[in-house]
Amino acid sequence: MGKLIATTQATVDGVVDPVAEWVQPDGDHGDYSFERQARSSGLVLGRKTYEGLAGYWPSQSGKWADMVNPLPKYVGSTSLSGDLEWNATVLEGDLEEAIPTLKKEVDGDLFMHGSGEFAYALAEKGLIDEYEVYLNPLVWGKGNVHVLGDRGTVRMELEDVKRFDSGVVLLTYLPAS
Repeated sequence: MGKLIATTQATVDGVVDPVAEWVQPDGDHGDYSFERQARSSGLVLGRKTYEGLAGYWPSQSGKWADMVNPLPKYVGSTSLSGDLEWNATVLEGDLEEAIPTLKKEVDGDLFMHGSGEFAYALAEKGLIDEYEVYLNPLVWGKGNVHVLGDRGTVRMELEDVKRFDSGVVLLTYLPAS
């Protein structure tokens, strides 16, 4: 059974979106993230994140595109249906049933990208097993702030801190018990 891991990049001032030139995928932190996601069983995405990524990645090349494009994508949406492009499937039914079923069906972990309504819905329902925040060493000063926004409180417990030579720090949290 796999875990659902919510992963995001953030700046010191909490900006997560738009992901811009402040994200530096190269370096030891990028290698670490790449290796983990390359072993994953797929990506779990909300509709908005899916549409944004599906509009970008299929036309890209390189190691990240070669890894991301063939991965299965599982999309939570109340407005999409039927066959989706970019190796994607709409999650059927209630999230409380769909996510645990998916985690049982896959061999590896699932990574969730995005930090909006879908992420909050999963967090609020206790469906995320682990939260990763790659904290980048800079202040961006504009954009949307941290994971889950201002929708309500989701308590977490610090599980691990990993420091990279690049200056990025990976903070790993678990849902509070």
